[in-house]
Amino acid sequence: MSSSPEYVTLSSGARFPVIGLGTYTPLQGEDEVIVAVKAAVRAGYRHIDCAAIYRNERAVGHALKELIVEGIVKREDLFVVSKLWNTCHRPDLVQPSLKKTLDDLGLDYLDLYLIHWPMAYKEGGELCPQDENGKTLFSEVDYVDTWKALEDCRDMGLTRDIGLSNFNSKQIQRLLDSARIKPVAMQVEVNCHNTNSKLIEFCKTKNIVVIAFAPLGTPSMDHQHVKLLEEPALKKIAASHKKTAAQVAIRYLIQVGITAVPKSVTQSRIEENIRVFDFKLSDAEMSALAALNKNLRGYDEKIALDHKYYPFYEDF
Repeated sequence: MSSSPEYVTLSSGARFPVIGLGTYTPLQGEDEVIVAVKAAVRAGYRHIDCAAIYRNERAVGHALKELIVEGIVKREDLFVVSKLWNTCHRPDLVQPSLKKTLDDLGLDYLDLYLIHWPMAYKEGGELCPQDENGKTLFSEVDYVDTWKALEDCRDMGLTRDIGLSNFNSKQIQRLLDSARIKPVAMQVEVNCHNTNSKLIEFCKTKNIVVIAFAPLGTPSMDHQHVKLLEEPALKKIAASHKKTAAQVAIRYLIQVGITAVPKSVTQSRIEENIRVFDFKLSDAEMSALAALNKNLRGYDEKIALDHKYYPFYEDF
């Protein structure tokens, strides 16, 4: 099974499911999240992507507990990921934050814990702290120091592996230069409208697996651009394979050599998004999809543009 196309091997040796369920559902309540997680695991998903800032880890945990009790899945067959939020970068806050996530999820350990962003925000108050003028309040904590605290969490067995999210190549390299334990993965926005190919190639040279969030594009984009799943080239390729545009968009990422966490709370789409291992895109089709790139970033954390560690001023 280790050579299964549905898994990749992390540098730590862990088997990592190529497709996961994204649980960022700001418009949905806890009940929808519970239904989505249960539908995903029943459909074959084993990788669940969470984060403290999503504010729904307790609902995810509720679903996982029911699935385990019902015998649908064993804990050791799941790969659960979460992320440290920006207000908890100070080293003494990392372990309590991870323990809160474990408590909410009802788990003894995570499979992978990521630093959500390289920027630290002011500790001890709101999740997105602001001054009276609405400006985000930053913290001076260096992500290199935050990483040392994540390394300690891994030593303690609170998480099996550690990684990054939304870092640029220079930040990754700076962290690698001092890291005792190397990051095994990096989550970042990747889709046919934002192929992020230079960053992906950089991560591959460092043996870091890339996890694509927003693999189906970003619905909240301004109206001057065609939505990714409405792109004529994508729809044409999908029709020729008797697949949906979403399935082709995800298959593209798999063939680029990365993993993906599509999000949905609709059972039929959740099931559809993991049925991507029974067809292959040709080189010409891959080129046509890569040509859709517009470097469109939907999730750019604009409230932190002035932060010294804001990642997106670099090319990659």
